Amino acid sequence: MVSKIDARLRAAALAVLVVLAVLVTGAQFRAMWKDDLIVPGPGVTATKMLSDYFPGLAGTAGDTEVFILEGKAPGATCFILGGTHPNEPSGCLTAMLLVERAQVSKGRLVVAPRGNRSGFTCNDPQEGSPQWIHFTLADGSVRAFRFGSRGTNPLHQWPDPDIYINPSGQRLSGSENRNLNRAYPGRPEGTLTEKAAYGIMEVIRQEKADISVDLHEASPEYPVIHAIVAHERSEDLAAMAVMDLDFDGIRMRLEKSPPTFYGLSHRAWGDYSETMALLMETANPSQGRLRGRTDEHLVLTGQDRFYVKAAELGRLYVPFDSHGHPIEERVGRHMSALAAIWRNAEFVGSMLPIEVEGLPDFAEIMEEGYGHFLNPAPAGAV
Repeated sequence: MVSKIDARLRAAALAVLVVLAVLVTGAQFRAMWKDDLIVPGPGVTATKMLSDYFPGLAGTAGDTEVFILEGKAPGATCFILGGTHPNEPSGCLTAMLLVERAQVSKGRLVVAPRGNRSGFTCNDPQEGSPQWIHFTLADGSVRAFRFGSRGTNPLHQWPDPDIYINPSGQRLSGSENRNLNRAYPGRPEGTLTEKAAYGIMEVIRQEKADISVDLHEASPEYPVIHAIVAHERSEDLAAMAVMDLDFDGIRMRLEKSPPTFYGLSHRAWGDYSETMALLMETANPSQGRLRGRTDEHLVLTGQDRFYVKAAELGRLYVPFDSHGHPIEERVGRHMSALAAIWRNAEFVGSMLPIEVEGLPDFAEIMEEGYGHFLNPAPAGAV
């Protein structure tokens, strides 16, 4: 029989364990509130905030950096958005590489790596996702990046409605009200997510972006994958880019932006501004429903035996073998597609050229690894 003293000791031990668990998980949770380090390269000529374009975001979790890379010669302007969905890391990582490595000789790049900054401060519940992914740099140092949530942190925007009616009047499930890519063209007096969407529209309009690209990832069983989705005004440019990529052995589909896909970037950016709107998708099995263990290894290597089996059964929209789809391939695909878009820009209408140097190509990223091309952290930075 267990004595009263033994029972009290066990209860006390359990209470201590609970307190420790709360302290540890709480510290891990708070650690995600600190922005990842970005080390701008010499190509960055100005750094702004989203609130410089829409002051209603100042001091909120939706405010985020906008980097300008301007060449000495005139040319077209291209806006690149990463981190719309912070659980799709190749988009944010590609945009960061532009900020750290690109040098523009003609035209301008306007780059926002963390489109939904709030979404980087939490994970999606019940997904078992890692909180961090790590890369070893050429000098042997390591930089860490957060693996965030598809939507805005509920602590920053709560509660979710039962039905979300987006700024275009479309009725969606309630949780979609924290999805940045359902909120365009945004509302200046709306939710935090809608204000961020409005701020991004103001970047496109005020910077007079000729081309705007939203970088995403999708699960291998999703039909729109390894694809460039193009607004009707962008179809010629996207078609030329897809053919260019095909010559280089990189297969990307061209998908038309459906006119009723209200709230999405490839539709609303083109409808509510003069820009040529594009969205790109790479294959990320860590987002899929067929995946096995979900951890940093899966995010970085893109290797999963259940997806190999699904491919054998013809259930996927991309090839999938034991090599998976590593982060280097996904970043390299985005980077190659951007380069193809810039090469062909001057052949569309009266658009001026864009020339960008200093970026690794697909083969170099695959051979050296993503971290090889990141800038080391400055002394004293964490």
